[in-house]
Amino acid sequence: MKIAAIDIGSNAARMQISRVLENEGTISFKRVEYVRFALRLGHDVFNDGEISPESEVRIFKLLHAYKLLMDLHEVKDYMICATSAMREAGNAEAIITRIHKILDMKIHVIDGAKEAELINDVVVQSLDGNDYLHIDVGGGSTELNIYSNRQKVASRSFKIGSVRLLEHKERESDWDKMRKWIEQHVQPNKKGITAVGTGGNINKIFNFSTNHETATSISIDELIRVKDFIAGHTYEERINRLRLNADRADVIVPAAEIYLNVMRWAGAASIIVPDVGLKDGIIQMVYERIQSRRR
Repeated sequence: MKIAAIDIGSNAARMQISRVLENEGTISFKRVEYVRFALRLGHDVFNDGEISPESEVRIFKLLHAYKLLMDLHEVKDYMICATSAMREAGNAEAIITRIHKILDMKIHVIDGAKEAELINDVVVQSLDGNDYLHIDVGGGSTELNIYSNRQKVASRSFKIGSVRLLEHKERESDWDKMRKWIEQHVQPNKKGITAVGTGGNINKIFNFSTNHETATSISIDELIRVKDFIAGHTYEERINRLRLNADRADVIVPAAEIYLNVMRWAGAASIIVPDVGLKDGIIQMVYERIQSRRR
């Protein structure tokens, strides 16, 4: 059985098709297809408050292509989730209605709390009983979650993201709120909290680190080194010399600044990069929905 997840973010839209595997009662998911396309909805929404007609056409074409690919794979069930840009777009509801009518594809706009919950469902599987600060940086928002003994003890979404920073649409008050929230929930006398980073940018930063082939985390000093290394190249050099996608080349440094600020405020010396994200949480939710129907 194959199931699929579509994540429409502020920078890119991703589709993952996974096969459900069962081995001696244990369920796992094997990725069989992954497609990413830079819609860059955040550029419209964070500047103009709405998704442009041109972007709506791209959304329609992309979802149509995703639907055809899911048909070829004979996907049993899927879900589309949209995050920050769609949450804030004044014309999102009208666009969602038109797409549903024409393509028969329903887009679910989820809030920051639900977004964090879906990601946490897969992140928590890799944690132990220590204290962790999970940082998920998207194009339009950052979700922070604190874990102790594998239990979430605090969670909050902030309107700070890589595309929002690139467009200079973040507010100083949001930075202040984030810093104060971290200071309130990360106890100063509690040593050794470790950051866990999810999002496309931290995965790419991790790939630039010196020990990425043998380690699962990088130190804050190494993160600073990689950020400065990338920032030392022009936009064109990042694409041609560093081989970054065009829509990654401009947002990766702002994203790195968000991870670094959070880590500094929390006193985290290193960050684990498990290479999971919202799409994996959606896959899990789709599978659970199928199972609930069978009961």
